Amino acid sequence: MKVILLKEVERLGKIGETVEVKPGYARNKLIPSNLALMYSEANFKRFKEIEKLAEVRKEKKKREVLRVKEKLEALSLTIPVQAGEDNKLFGAVTNIDIEEVLAKEGYKIDRKDIVLDEPIKELGVYSIEVLLPAEIKAMVKVWVVSK
Repeated sequence: MKVILLKEVERLGKIGETVEVKPGYARNKLIPSNLALMYSEANFKRFKEIEKLAEVRKEKKKREVLRVKEKLEALSLTIPVQAGEDNKLFGAVTNIDIEEVLAKEGYKIDRKDIVLDEPIKELGVYSIEVLLPAEIKAMVKVWVVSK
């Protein structure tokens, strides 16, 4: 039985491929799980339409993420901390602190998406990389200042 894969199926094929499978596997697993459509010219045209809509949605999301990137890069965050002599901090500024400051500014970014090689332990200005959806990266300026 021929089917059109709607999603990638391990050891079977990628999205959009037409593959030959056993009828029971198609009827009992692939089609009910929305992993495939039974092959016909009408279903092939339907799949192409679904694919076009998905591409449009993907482009729209990418444009939105690029707008967020521009706003983030224009943003300048200030984190006041206690510091001792030689501009050394009592503690450190971590991605959790940066996440909280971004949340106060109205941006919901997970701390795992804030790339910080090691915690900040000195006063100064830092450019911090933030990973956004659609594999887009933004640089946020963070000012670590003394209270």
